[in-house]
Amino acid sequence: MRWNLRMKAAERGVWKSTEMRRRLAEAGLEISAGKMSALWTGTPTTIRLDDLDVICYVLECTPADLLICEPGQVQARKPEPARHSSAGGGASVTPRLGRNRTLPPA
Repeated sequence: MRWNLRMKAAERGVWKSTEMRRRLAEAGLEISAGKMSALWTGTPTTIRLDDLDVICYVLECTPADLLICEPGQVQARKPEPARHSSAGGGASVTPRLGRNRTLPPA
């Protein structure tokens, strides 16, 4: 997923994060300078739906305009199929931490 805030803001004539922060405040969303900088310069790992609603209101766009799907990135993360050895025995399972956890045994 690609965060497209700066492009949508530029389309509305907003070129600086301070200007965007001011417009959000006028619409009722007070954002700290640090949080605004993070939203402006990178892709947020989380965003409150209420905040997203105000951002969309200010930029006159939809969430789909701000969040661009990248199916190629999903394919790149997809694990390769497990290979079974011909020597018999069961396949060993290595647990993974984080998002790519293995499934429990059947």
